[in-house]
Amino acid sequence: MSVILVFLLVIAGFAGWWLSHQRLTTKPWLEQGLASDIVGFDRSALPTAKIGLGVFLAVVGCLFSLFTSAYFMRMGLSDWQPLPLPRLLWLNTGVLVLSSVALQCAVFAARKGQIDNVRLGLATAGLTALAFLVGQLVAWQQLTEDGYLLSANPANSFFYLITGMHGLHILGGLIGLGRTTAGAWNGVRPQRLRLSVELCAMYWHFLLFVWLAIFALLAGWAATFIDICRQLLT
Repeated sequence: MSVILVFLLVIAGFAGWWLSHQRLTTKPWLEQGLASDIVGFDRSALPTAKIGLGVFLAVVGCLFSLFTSAYFMRMGLSDWQPLPLPRLLWLNTGVLVLSSVALQCAVFAARKGQIDNVRLGLATAGLTALAFLVGQLVAWQQLTEDGYLLSANPANSFFYLITGMHGLHILGGLIGLGRTTAGAWNGVRPQRLRLSVELCAMYWHFLLFVWLAIFALLAGWAATFIDICRQLLT
């Protein structure tokens, strides 16, 4: 239960940081401008698409928190034999970080109207995301060749389940990223392109955070952190 609370607190912190950057705390009646600039003040400053994506990511965060809780509860039994992490996962992590950074650069470029840099950022993010997925499949192949099969041990099953679920979310994100990239090359309206890029970046940053949490979990660092928290609370 404490694992779920810690994970949800981190998710809440991430959501709070994101909302603080979405102009939710602005006071339009205190801003100066022409009367024509005040027409849209009755509308939400936060696009509906971002709200919807935020709710979806909250649900995904709860899903992974349940997996994490189940992982901690199952690893306490005597038949648990943790499998060694392939070194390739370190490279995959770096590739996913690069993908997230590329999308953030695309966001900055979209806000400045630099369409060429937007295209470059989107293409880089897509290629690195594909490289991440390929790297994950290679890591799976290495483990199976070394005898760490899916049904051999509960630890193996959790590893394939959690990493596979994360990979599916990356694959789903690539569909949206592909549509955004196509719009960037087909001359979609700048405002619509900017929103699409921001949504992709928001999704990608969240998946990067989830992967870092998964990596810490599989490496055993999360268990050490939880033990430290329990010692501080007792």
